[in-house]
Amino acid sequence: MSQSMINSHEITQICLLAGKIILQNGGETYRVEDTMVRIAAAYGIENSHSFVTPTGIIFAIDGSSQMTKLIRINERSTNLLKVSLVNDISRQISTGKLPAGEAHRMLQELDTQAFTYPSWLKIVAAAIASSCFLIMFQGSWRDALPVMLAGGIGFAFFLQLHRVVPIKFFAEFITALLIGTLSVFFVHKGFGTDLDKIIIGSVMPLVPGLPITAAVRDLMAGHLVSGLSKGAEAFLTAFAIGAGIAAVLSFY
Repeated sequence: MSQSMINSHEITQICLLAGKIILQNGGETYRVEDTMVRIAAAYGIENSHSFVTPTGIIFAIDGSSQMTKLIRINERSTNLLKVSLVNDISRQISTGKLPAGEAHRMLQELDTQAFTYPSWLKIVAAAIASSCFLIMFQGSWRDALPVMLAGGIGFAFFLQLHRVVPIKFFAEFITALLIGTLSVFFVHKGFGTDLDKIIIGSVMPLVPGLPITAAVRDLMAGHLVSGLSKGAEAFLTAFAIGAGIAAVLSFY
């Protein structure tokens, strides 16, 4: 294998790994494609092409049939710190400060690191956010405590259930059932007053805000396939949450 083929293979691996990390952690499709093309251009490959969907990445180099690669994306989450770190590495590559071997090593280390907050902190943040949403939607301060309890317990239940049940929409539906039941129980016992505001505030930590934003940005950038698929995913999440709450209210 010639030296140019070895270099092309290494650069391809760098581009795919960078794109994979961004896409898996909540980055937009156009950001993935732009980052991959810029990295390739920084290493001397001007004619490269990438095609990205929420479930896969295709990267090709003109004039080299062996340099067309496909990787599958099976899991997606939200971790904007990883997206930011990949952007930092990409900027260093573009300025010529980072050799290919070092860049590949840094991306591999970044891919293996979790950079996630502990579960207890996520639950506390969800509980506090729920009470803040209650006030934002003009709810009463008297309902702040029941909203915190319903939102925190619901989010803790979702984290545990999602580990057992890999189907995210089913986990969200069951969690919405629990949140709705807790909200109705609190109001029935006189612990809460405004059922609507309690439910709205409690389910807000589950609402797919980032996927909706990413879908809109992809559509505006002309990535219709990715935009529609991400929008459909966000719609299914919203539908699961709404169906769970509606099921509880239908028996209230």
